[in-house]
Amino acid sequence: MPSRPALSSRPRSRRRLRVRLAGATAGVLVVLLALALTGPLGPLRPTTEPETETPVDLAATSTNPVTPGNFTGYGFDQCETQSQRKMDAWLAHSPFRAVGVYISGASRFCKTQKNLTPTWVSTQLAKGWRILPITLGPQSTCVGRFPRYGASIDPTISNDATGGYAAARAQGSAEADSAVAAARALGIVPGSTLWYDLEGWSSYKNATCRESALAFLSAWTTRARQLGYVSGVYSSAGSGIKILDDARQQGRADVVLPDRIWIARWDGQANTSTSYIAEDGWRPGNRMKQYQGGHNETWGGVTINIDRNWLELGDSTLRCGGVKVTLAKYKKITPTKAKPKQVRALKCLLQERGLYAGKMSKKYNKRLKAGIHAWQARAGQTVKDKWTKKNWASLLASGS
Repeated sequence: MPSRPALSSRPRSRRRLRVRLAGATAGVLVVLLALALTGPLGPLRPTTEPETETPVDLAATSTNPVTPGNFTGYGFDQCETQSQRKMDAWLAHSPFRAVGVYISGASRFCKTQKNLTPTWVSTQLAKGWRILPITLGPQSTCVGRFPRYGASIDPTISNDATGGYAAARAQGSAEADSAVAAARALGIVPGSTLWYDLEGWSSYKNATCRESALAFLSAWTTRARQLGYVSGVYSSAGSGIKILDDARQQGRADVVLPDRIWIARWDGQANTSTSYIAEDGWRPGNRMKQYQGGHNETWGGVTINIDRNWLELGDSTLRCGGVKVTLAKYKKITPTKAKPKQVRALKCLLQERGLYAGKMSKKYNKRLKAGIHAWQARAGQTVKDKWTKKNWASLLASGS
């Protein structure tokens, strides 16, 4: 194991500097950002609008569920938002049920996101995917490789201590305004987690870079919460995440900690632990880890270059939008004798394996029957309408 974690940077051909809203969506953002609220640390732009009049895009008033909600399991992230055909193939054949999508930030690499629309978002959520909306804008001055794309790139985070890093704080608030506007335009509803991507750097001990980054992230979190969203931060275990955890352990009153952390640590371990931070922080239910960097994976005949992640978010006993899958007893299920808790738990577990696409109702229905048969065939067990304790055992024991 290397002495330092691999930084969260990607190969130059596919930096994890993602998604840009295109076409009509960009026009929506211009309007929304022009009306965005002032931050708690001073006005970000001239405005006469009171804080209670934050504009709400029609897409944000949809019936989409909060994302990611309660979820424990595998996720992936990639540069370009994938087509519906590819998402469907991976839903049916891969272990992944969460997908990272870059929705805002001037430092993104993939500028054209032809697949990312409100319809794409609502479709994935309806099918059972959990979306992880990510923003990549200003970066620490210690990163060294920003700005990269010319005058249109966001400036690097200010390392000027004058005024308590006011410039960095203003940037953090502005990025939260932008991220919320983008989320609303896509139909990502309040209560969902928005992630800020702060790329890793070589020395967390550099005081100016550390303090300006903490000021920036504090403002990001404060503003995201004010606007009704959950604050998340993605960064390298040995830099951005470490300085947050150090501030937590030190009890620093001047640092506002994010609600959730996304650890970049390419150690190949599908868990949310790393030796760079303490085990008690952001537990239970507020950690995820990117444990493998860019590589190709093929599921259902579809190959995508991805990073792998393990998520432990929310109540791990509640999945599929609020279904309890951890039961005291797992009983036999038949078409005529089916306990609601057992049925809903089974539907959820089958859905997470791509074998059930219906609602989480308490009824034994045709789609559940098809999922039961599909799992029994996959596990080499007798295919029949009854779901037995042996079937439960094979399903609960599956996976890595």
